[in-house]
Amino acid sequence: MPAYDDDKLERTVSIMCDGGRLEGTLGIPASAAGVILFAHGSGSSRFSPRNRYVARSFRDAGLATLLIDLLSRDEERVDEVTRDYRFDISLLANRLVAAIDWLRAERGTRDLSVGLFGASTGGGAALVAAGARPDRISAVVSRGGRPDLADEWLPRVKSPTLLIVGALDKFVISLNEQAKAAMRAEVRLELVPGATHLFEEPGALERVAELSRAWFLSHLAIHVHN
Repeated sequence: MPAYDDDKLERTVSIMCDGGRLEGTLGIPASAAGVILFAHGSGSSRFSPRNRYVARSFRDAGLATLLIDLLSRDEERVDEVTRDYRFDISLLANRLVAAIDWLRAERGTRDLSVGLFGASTGGGAALVAAGARPDRISAVVSRGGRPDLADEWLPRVKSPTLLIVGALDKFVISLNEQAKAAMRAEVRLELVPGATHLFEEPGALERVAELSRAWFLSHLAIHVHN
């Protein structure tokens, strides 16, 4: 995976939600075309090298990024043992909605179109949040996600959605195909050749970043011009 220096434009932010305070990392490049809110899956964090690599690729393309931890530190410790929170899609989605509302209120991001980038269970939470804030979310990307966990929210999503799955991740491909069939919004399923669930194979994560970046730049630009 390519290495890179930390972007000096990044800063730590705090977002209040029903469970207390969420910590996030916000990076806004000059003349940002939009802002991408990350929803990572279980066992990951806003400091994940995979998340940070994709976020940096977005910022290099002129997109702001907000990476947040959807669970508090205490909840993360409990979840490592009990797995109580990682599949609580309602909880995760509610916290994403709190972050979406925070972006609208924050001076540096209030005028930016918002995209959601979800991974694993975060993909399901992102789609629920998109359904809950249909007029605020311009596009969604799910990487190796579980959109099936969005369940009855899927038909409510209006945002153009890109589902990216590793071509070798057969079980998750099936779940994404079922979710795609349940959606009414524009939706595309893209398989990354030779990739498994975590996209750890050479070139796989780069392909994820390339596909996601193009999707967001296209659909966020349409939203701005309309």
